[in-house]
Amino acid sequence: MKENNLIIHSHHGHNVRRLRDLLGIKQDVIAASINMSQQNFSKLEQKEIIDPETLERIATVLNIPVEVIKNFNEEGAINIISSTLHDNSGSVMYNPTFNAIDKIVELYEKLLAEKDKTIFLLEEMLKRGN
Repeated sequence: MKENNLIIHSHHGHNVRRLRDLLGIKQDVIAASINMSQQNFSKLEQKEIIDPETLERIATVLNIPVEVIKNFNEEGAINIISSTLHDNSGSVMYNPTFNAIDKIVELYEKLLAEKDKTIFLLEEMLKRGN
């Protein structure tokens, strides 16, 4: 990533942690999904660079493109959100361009899918334990 002729390196581990937190997914769920212990996944979130194969597997579990992890910039995300909510006078604008019911249904479906995935992973962990 380049900004004002300076190269800014993205910290993959921090990005994974922040995105995981934003999505409400615990370390142990992702760790189990990629056949890793929770402790090793915690160490992975401290790494500046995560190998491409592991990054791809994490992105798959998070259901996001790997580029989102590589290029995540919280300040940029906040600026985008802020610029869409305020006009130049600083007053809050709210003109949704989506159907709120559709978004609620979409969120509900994602939550159900995540619940199903968690149940599946727990069942797999139980099978391995027996």
